[in-house]
Amino acid sequence: MTTPARDFDVIVLGGGVVGISTAYWNLRNGRSVCVIDRQPASGLETSFANGGQVSVSHAEPWANPSAPFKVLKWLLDPEAPLLFRPRFDIHQWLWIAKFLVDCLPHRTSRHTTEIVRLGTQSRELIRRIRKDENLHYDERCNGILHFYRDPREFAAAVPVAELMRRYGCNRTVIDADKVIEIEPAFAGQRHLIAGATYTAEDESGDAFKFTQGLARICESKGAVFHYSSEVTALDADRGAGRVNAVEVCGPSGFATLRARDIVVSLGSWSAPFLRRYGVRLNIYPAKGYSVTIPIAGSNTAPVTSLTDDEYKLVYSNLGDRLRIAGTAELSGYSRHLDHRRCMAILKNVRNLFPRAGDFERPSFWTGLRPATPSNVPYVGRTRYRNLWLNTGHGTLGWTLGAGSGFRVADMIAAGEGPVLA
Repeated sequence: MTTPARDFDVIVLGGGVVGISTAYWNLRNGRSVCVIDRQPASGLETSFANGGQVSVSHAEPWANPSAPFKVLKWLLDPEAPLLFRPRFDIHQWLWIAKFLVDCLPHRTSRHTTEIVRLGTQSRELIRRIRKDENLHYDERCNGILHFYRDPREFAAAVPVAELMRRYGCNRTVIDADKVIEIEPAFAGQRHLIAGATYTAEDESGDAFKFTQGLARICESKGAVFHYSSEVTALDADRGAGRVNAVEVCGPSGFATLRARDIVVSLGSWSAPFLRRYGVRLNIYPAKGYSVTIPIAGSNTAPVTSLTDDEYKLVYSNLGDRLRIAGTAELSGYSRHLDHRRCMAILKNVRNLFPRAGDFERPSFWTGLRPATPSNVPYVGRTRYRNLWLNTGHGTLGWTLGAGSGFRVADMIAAGEGPVLA
């Protein structure tokens, strides 16, 4: 069965936190909006069980001068924070090559400042949404504490924190005593801490609850949602430089949807989807893991959101549960959950906070983060003048999504933006 074509101002492809934020700001600009997602509801993929941090303080890209040496050290360790599984995939190798180029110091500094600017704007917009829409999602405004066990890693973090402060992220350097003052759960582990940085303005919360809550708000403002629907094709006219329609297959059959503007927020699938239309994006999935532990009744779980530099793990207290997320696995598009990597995360948490919660009832999850080599997302236009990009946010989709959605909505309103691919 084929449904007749329907017209909108904006169609958003993807219903994760980035896509829903894009829809929201376009609605606020007075546009009619349609969101298409292959899942039965919003936020059920990468936004579902991530680390929960709104972390401008994480603006330093993975691609930095120290990264190549760390990657070499981790290559043969199956429990390493970054695991690379080589494949016969040219796109994986192109991503790695660009990643190594982006490790140059001047490129790292430029990318850090770009992410700080977008992240700072996005954090303020999340607060604005929370206030304007009375939206709650187990949020905590206790800041983020980034702690270091290795004195050399702590020393290397000091100039990075200074760079971030210069561009509006108030990431301060503190000692172990101050760490315990901010987060008493560390009282028994003071000997492990070489130093830390603390960003009081950063936040945490459940990105899935935020996404679903914002989707309901969008629906109340008139947005149309096509869930359980696959985008099968774009009716793209290369000669005219525009996309005429979106072909969708959903529960009611095939449908043709038209819009003046179309935004691609398909996460890790943005790159393979757009390749057939000559739009080349250097995005590759970085599979991440999370563990969620019930903490009801525990008074020893950390309440401040944390980042463990050595093991590349983040901690967020979400009320009745503790979410721990991290690691990155460059192994293709499979979401296979490696139990060994889950248990490695659980072991690290148990060693650090042995009485934080019920370690016998953990929930494990894995998702594909759409990573660019530089960690800077694609926010702008393609060679098709009405086809826009808001994708490639990597580990920072929750941090950057509100800001990048706002920027794309403003570009659409103005009818212009940087051509990125």
